[in-house]
Parts: sequence; C-alpha cells; structure tokens
Amino acid sequence: MDEWTIDDADDLYRIQRWGDGYFGVGDNGKLLALPDVDHREVPIALQDVVDELREQNVQFPVVMRFHDILKNRVRQLNESFATAIAEAGYDAPYRGVYPIKVNQIREVVDEIVKAGLPYNYGLEAGSKPELMAVLSYDIGTEALTICNGYKDEDFLRLAMLGRKMGRKVVVVIEKYSEIEPLLRIASEMEVEPIIGLRIKMRTKTEGKWSESSGERAKFGLTISEILNAIKLIQDSGFGDSIRMLHFHVGSQLSDIRFVRDAVQEAARIYARLVKRGIALTYLDIGGGLAVDYDGSSSSGHSSMNYTMNDYANGVVYGVKQVCDMEEVPHPTLVTESGRAITAHHSCVVMRVIGEIANDANPIDTDQVDDEHILVTNMRDLLADLTEGKNYQDAYNEALVLMEDAVNAFKLGVLGMEELARSESLYWRLMRAVSRGLKTEEFVSEDMRDVESLLGSQYLCNFSLFQSAADSWAIQQVLPVVPLTRLNQKPTRNCTIADITCDSDGRISQFIGEVGTSDTLALHELVPGESYYLALFMTGAYQDVMGDMHNLFGRLNEAHIFCDPKDPTGFYVEEFITGSTAGQVLKIMQYNPVAMADRVKEMVDRTVAAGALGSRDGVKLVDFYESCLSSYTYLRNA
Repeated sequence: MDEWTIDDADDLYRIQRWGDGYFGVGDNGKLLALPDVDHREVPIALQDVVDELREQNVQFPVVMRFHDILKNRVRQLNESFATAIAEAGYDAPYRGVYPIKVNQIREVVDEIVKAGLPYNYGLEAGSKPELMAVLSYDIGTEALTICNGYKDEDFLRLAMLGRKMGRKVVVVIEKYSEIEPLLRIASEMEVEPIIGLRIKMRTKTEGKWSESSGERAKFGLTISEILNAIKLIQDSGFGDSIRMLHFHVGSQLSDIRFVRDAVQEAARIYARLVKRGIALTYLDIGGGLAVDYDGSSSSGHSSMNYTMNDYANGVVYGVKQVCDMEEVPHPTLVTESGRAITAHHSCVVMRVIGEIANDANPIDTDQVDDEHILVTNMRDLLADLTEGKNYQDAYNEALVLMEDAVNAFKLGVLGMEELARSESLYWRLMRAVSRGLKTEEFVSEDMRDVESLLGSQYLCNFSLFQSAADSWAIQQVLPVVPLTRLNQKPTRNCTIADITCDSDGRISQFIGEVGTSDTLALHELVPGESYYLALFMTGAYQDVMGDMHNLFGRLNEAHIFCDPKDPTGFYVEEFITGSTAGQVLKIMQYNPVAMADRVKEMVDRTVAAGALGSRDGVKLVDFYESCLSSYTYLRNA
C-alpha cells in the first residue's frame, strides 16, 4: 500500500480547491488557515485555536471567524473590477455593495465596511431592520445604499431619511405599487429620491435559484411596466430621479454563460432607455457571483466554472460592447455580491462525541444446538466467502437470508436470540464483502451500496438546522474536514449526525471523487483522544438562517486575526458567547424566572411530603437555575 501523504489528504477533501488558497494542510497533519494573503508564511493551525479556547474553558461547538479573509475578499472583488475596467478602457467606475441579508452579524458587517472604505463600497438592505442597521454605518459620500425588497411607508421614510443625511440611497422599485408612496413621501420630506427600476429578466438560469428570473419571478417589472413606471414618475416631476437599472437572476450562478447572457440583456435595455432620454447612470448586476463549495471547478450547482476575475471581465466587457454598439455612455457598474464575500470566512468546529455503527456490539455467533436453518445458512455463507466465493452472489444471498430471518421472526418462527445471531453474521459478511471489493477491478452499481450500508455515523456536538440549514433544506454540499491526523490515511466511511432529536439532523452528502458521495472518509476514533471536525463555507447565509430547532440557539464565536509577531500566528480578538437555555426559552415566550419559581414550588412540595431531603432539594433547584444560564449544547463535548 502506498504511503499516505498530506497531498493525498488535500486531494481527498479538495481543500486547496474549495478553500481558494485560504486553507491548507501542514506537514504535521494539522489543518491550516491562511487568511492573510500578505503573510502566507504565517499559517494558523485550527487545532491550536481549539486548544487555546479549551484552556479558557470555552465550550464547543464554536464558530471560528477569520476576519482577514473578509478583508481580502472585499479587496479582491474591487480590484478585479478595477483591473477589468482599466484593461477594457471602460469609462465609468465600479461601486459594489454588500447585501447584509447574507450575513447581518455586526462584527462581519463592521469588517466589510472598514475594508470597503477605500473602494467606496456600499451596503444593501432588504427590510426595515436591515436598513436601520445600514444607515448606522458611515460608508462615505460616494458609496451606495441600495434598498431592495417589498417596502411599506416606514421603509420608504427611512430611505428618505438617508437622503436627508446626504447619502446616496437608491430605492429600487420591485413592484409598480411602490412608486406612488415613494414619490409622495419624497415630496412630503422635501428630498430628491434616487430611483432604481428592477427588470423582470427573460434570461433563465438553472439550479436552486433559477426562479429569480423569468416570467414567474417574485420581484421586478416587465418591460411594459418599466415603460409605464417611467411615464408615471416623469409625469410626477421626478423624471431625473430615475438613475439605476437593476436586475438579479440568481444567488449562485455556477456557469459564466448565465452571467454573460443576463448582462447582455440588461445592457441592451439600459442602452435603449438612455436613448429615450432617461438619466440612468447605474447598472446594478445584482448578486450571483458564485463560490466553489465542492472544489470541482464545474458548472454544477455547488461549484463555479469561472474565477472572480472572469466574472469582472464578463460584466465589464459585456456592458461595454453593448453600450459602444448603441453609442451610449458607459454606466457605473454595481454588483451585490454577498456569498462570494462571506462564505469562506467562517467555519463551525465541533467535536465527534461518539460513533453509531450498524455492526457495533454484536452477540456471540457460535453455533448452538437446534439452531434454525436460516442462521446456519448465514454462517455457511460467511464461511464460503472466506474460501473465495463470488462477492456479488454472496451479497445477493445475504440480502435474501436476512429478509427471510426478519419475516420468520415476525411470524414467531425465529426467536429473538436467533434473529440477533443472523443479524451479527449478516454484518460480518457485509464487512467481508466490503474488504473483498477493494481488490476488485470492477464493482457493479448495486455493490457500491455496501460501503454506504456499512458507513458509521459520527455523532457531533452541533445542530445541523442551526449551523448548516442549506445542507438540510436544499442539499447544499458543504466541505467537512478533520482538524488533525491529515498525515494519516482515514479508514472509516462516515456520515455526520448531529445532537438534535430529528432523524434529518445529519449530513449525508459530501464532496466525492466525481460529483457527491454518500459518505466521507474519516479517521478511526481513538479512546481518550478528542477528534474535531470543521464544517466550512458557512459564512454566507448559514450563520444567520438557523432556526430554534430543539432550542439550541446561536453558537459560541471566536473572532480570529492574523498576527505574524505572535508565536501561534494569531490572536482571538473577541469571543462572543452563544445562546443560553434561558435566552432561547425567552425568545419562545417562556419566562425563565417564572419557570425556576415553579420548579422550586414543586420541589418544596416534594420536600414537605418527606420524599426528598431539604439539602437535596436546594441542590436540585440550584442545578435547574444553573442550566437556565448555561450553553445549550452538550457540555465538555
């Protein structure tokens, strides 16, 4: 057998490919973060961060945020557009915005705003609370504040408040009925609005977000509505306020051709409207810049077949070509890239706390007197296999024998001990088949199910619904990698189970050699040693989409910065405690104080009845109250 290397580990988990250079493997087998592109020589071992947090008695799971990655992503996006604009001879600037719906966490937005100041990088809001958050940031006088989504009068007044403050707040009209209240409120507040019109694009994409465009799209105006909207706004005396044309065709555009097709359609509409005398100055491409979740560099839904530079070039050259052909000025380009900015910067680190295996804890399978023929046949089948019996035939016969044993038990023919012996022999046989298949040059389709059947479930201290909602809801593939032992060959094929009481709380789709795999190769658990996994690419949406399933709530967070002068290469700038049991209960309308009082009353009654000692009663009440103020996840796991 060839010696296992860290390059093999990198290939297996595709770390370099989905990690986009931000993650790698050290010679000692530790998983590394390389968040600061200017100091690649100072990597951060994630296990070292875990060890430091454990010394401070921090409980896991923990979200690790690498702020230097956020800064780099903002810089990379803006410089990609600046380079494309310079090389193309494009006559207008780029003004990107970050849509905070992708991750509204204050520390994340703080870092993006700080990194974006030199580039006049703005913010986008899709609700009143988001707009209130956005208006509290000083993003500079040239940066845009874009208001998307459906809007009531309070939303529109908040937007006009921003205009009163001297900000470039653009209200994007998503539906025709928003026009009248916007113009009325702008008149009442004596402020000139900046109006954007969202097109309901004809260009159709593929994948999970394809309904963002086309005739059935939730947002946007048809061409007829665009023309009527312009007339209504002009007739109201606000014609010069129409400054932006906006579109959005999908959140994760994996194929560059969809970007190019959409840009061509939108640029043509922009050019024709400019020729009609509309004072448009901005063309907003919307979101869609993808990230490569599975590292395949393909047009698959969890990947992308282009780079950030390709995206910028596609937008810049596509708009320039149409505008030059139509002989109209080049618009200022706007994109609302959120996923590409935030996805890489955070990961969920969790400890494996146990293994669930179908063939665990077998009973004694030695032959006994008066053994049922079904049990004997299963034993003989296993013995024949060791003598070179065909694996396919053995597999087929084992399935039939196990089904017969179960049916015989249901009819009362087979006893419980005999069923247990059949079951234990069945799993031993499947293990033997699996070992034998590794020596075969060709394996049939149905035989490939053996590995999935035998795959262990590694039980991890986290909630899938809280930390990786898309993995459950839309089967989004998210990378999972162990923090250590990457210089050792993993020998267990596993799925990942969480600690919720829901059977759906597991990850069973992973990066595979071709496409996805039902199992992930991990290392065998060693008694007495902690084994940690990290779930990556959780910075976009996963951080903020989690619900209160099982009342687990938010995770503890460690905010990490590079420090080349520190021996570890990093420092934890801030630690934010996750939800306590009392906090999540309060969100669900429980009163933790009243709950504790009621428990105390019931314990007092038990003490008064003589069924419990007074000292023990006090300890129980104290324990209950301490649980209300403690972390919701498993302690010391």
